[in-house]
Amino acid sequence: MKIALASVLVDDQEKALRFYRDVLGFQLKHDIPMGAARWLTVVSSEQPEGTELVLEPDAHPAAKPFKSALVADGIPYTSFEVDDVRKEHERLAGLGVRFTQPPVDLGPVTTAVFEDTCGNLLQMHQRH
Repeated sequence: MKIALASVLVDDQEKALRFYRDVLGFQLKHDIPMGAARWLTVVSSEQPEGTELVLEPDAHPAAKPFKSALVADGIPYTSFEVDDVRKEHERLAGLGVRFTQPPVDLGPVTTAVFEDTCGNLLQMHQRH
């Protein structure tokens, strides 16, 4: 068994694609019309055959309260690994990304938390 897909709930798939592709640097993998929504996935440009991230519409009634509760408590929806958190923080901040937590050293990892423009907090981490 292996992990092939992971999802993040987004309020607007097109806006999410612009952020995850154009700002974070992921590559579009699949964009398939599915009625009112799309099967929309991105992958790491460093691992184009790796795990796909589904930009999943948050249309289910439980999705928005769930996302709001996580944001209110400052809990990231997911985390992405980077080689250098401080360098990536500087790059993303320069692109206008809003951080709720600047880089913090936490022993075996350094983390930073930012908004994805689609109703989520995301974390990036660097292992030491």
